[in-house]
Amino acid sequence: MVTDTTDTIRPRTWLWIEFAALYIGAPLVIAIFLPHGMLFPALAVFSIAGLMLLWRTGGFDWRSLVSGWGRVPWLFALAFTLGVGLIGWAIIAATNPDYLRRLTPERLRFLAMIWVLYPLLSALPQELIFRPLFFHRFGSLFSDVRVAVVMNAAIFSFAHLMYWSAVVATMTFFGGLIFALAYLWRGFASAWLLHALAGNMLFTTGMGYYFWTGNVVRPF
Repeated sequence: MVTDTTDTIRPRTWLWIEFAALYIGAPLVIAIFLPHGMLFPALAVFSIAGLMLLWRTGGFDWRSLVSGWGRVPWLFALAFTLGVGLIGWAIIAATNPDYLRRLTPERLRFLAMIWVLYPLLSALPQELIFRPLFFHRFGSLFSDVRVAVVMNAAIFSFAHLMYWSAVVATMTFFGGLIFALAYLWRGFASAWLLHALAGNMLFTTGMGYYFWTGNVVRPF
């Protein structure tokens, strides 16, 4: 058992149904049917649904969502951010060098907006759904924490199916591993911070090309 839960009323089969609907069915529907401009409204809806499920589970320490900043591995966060930036730059330089952008005043203003909004509008709701909700409500479905971590990374990667990109799938899988371990070892604040820094750095290096829905081409 990965984590304790007081939701003993829910049978294991029902938890698996919820798990499949939330982490497999929903991303699949979004990837196939959702208009590109509806991504953030859909993310908001699933965030609210996830918080409701977390509340219904019971036994969750809600204070953990706003505490734990003293446990953040700041040196690792710095090294991780620089590493993500280097990898992102190398990928975009090799696959789409025309998308490398000069840091003009206009681009700097755009990046400043991204660095402020991405952690709140994208990284935060994703972390709520894929870390506290996953491990607290569905963690009991996995007998080994290592299996749970790998599954967490896999469904996090699958949630990005909407981009239909092997590059995105690979990066989000390894990112999911790091965020899951950060959550288990250091708490929600660390996972959220690392996710926010990674996303911001990818957009800074031009990897936003892969994460912008306007560039998505569905293979059907």
